[in-house]
Amino acid sequence: MSTPADGRDALLFTPGPLTTSITVKEAMLSDAGSRDSSFIQMVCDIRRRLVVLARADPKVYTTVLMQGSGTFGLESVLSSTVPPAGKILVVVNGAYGRRIVEMAKMLGIDTHVLEVAEVETPLPADVDAILEADDSITHVCVTHCETTTGIINPVAEIGEIVQRHRRLFFVDAMSSFGAVPLNVEEAHIDYLVSSANKCIEGVPGFSFVIAHIEALEATKGFARSLSLDLRAQHLGLETNGQFRFTPPTHALRAFHRALEELDDEGGVEGRADRYRANYETLVDGTRRLGFTELLDPSDQGYIITSFRYPEHSNFSFEGFYERLGDRGFLIYPGKVTNADCFRVGTIGRIFPDDVAALLSAMSEVLDEMEIQL
Repeated sequence: MSTPADGRDALLFTPGPLTTSITVKEAMLSDAGSRDSSFIQMVCDIRRRLVVLARADPKVYTTVLMQGSGTFGLESVLSSTVPPAGKILVVVNGAYGRRIVEMAKMLGIDTHVLEVAEVETPLPADVDAILEADDSITHVCVTHCETTTGIINPVAEIGEIVQRHRRLFFVDAMSSFGAVPLNVEEAHIDYLVSSANKCIEGVPGFSFVIAHIEALEATKGFARSLSLDLRAQHLGLETNGQFRFTPPTHALRAFHRALEELDDEGGVEGRADRYRANYETLVDGTRRLGFTELLDPSDQGYIITSFRYPEHSNFSFEGFYERLGDRGFLIYPGKVTNADCFRVGTIGRIFPDDVAALLSAMSEVLDEMEIQL
């Protein structure tokens, strides 16, 4: 793929990493000492702001920052909070739920899998029945926005059931947090995991866990990893404001700026409005071009959308992708197991005009490939 002719960065229509603002990038131009008081104060402010975004009481919830990608954050919760004799129910309707199952099994955690089709949302009643039948299950895990398809799962409804059965609730909110409103207390979430390079529009380098303090404090001795020990990381941040091991200083500076920009946009609701407008522009335009979405609109979120491959002999995703890339637009390959799809993200520092430009490029590419839909 060649660099766009004007030399600018390609626009990323992906689920992350994302296109970021110039000011977020500029925040990384200064070095920071990890033990410097101003850096420690910034980390404290990041942690405070994330609890506020989760609509949580800071006396009840805390934020633990964890070096590494979002997957590291997920594994820190699994490896640190499930007791040696614990058992987890993982609700799966896509690749990212299956990844959590794989982690749990590699960690030697007893695992019950409730798997439904990738184009369907799980039924809370099925979770209820499983918990009613198996009192050995200590934790329940579900993905909020399953990035395999873009489907939004009924987290709050499942959380109500988990709370009624007095189990612990763990939510992968990687692709939703910061842009899909969610109250962790009302949803009875004990551990919510997301990443710096998703809807808050930072850069890769760390994940974060919004944790119920009482639940986290009860996990002493559970950790199966030194570096991913969530309780130990929390104690370090609470004691002296410092990470136990080298923090991603530049990514944290960028993230702090990204949080300020989120506030300037109107918080979660303001960002949701822009992302929803991006999504509506995309779907209106792709339908006009002849593309078909994979999901029923009632299940589809506005984070990322899966489109079926056109039934045309000239269509090749690789060719379509490369030609769009040459024009400065990067989309995402599909991840659905039983359908040929590609995905287009509508998050990051992009706007409806950028989506319109992508649609124009798609039209040009279809003409170039001699495809009429």
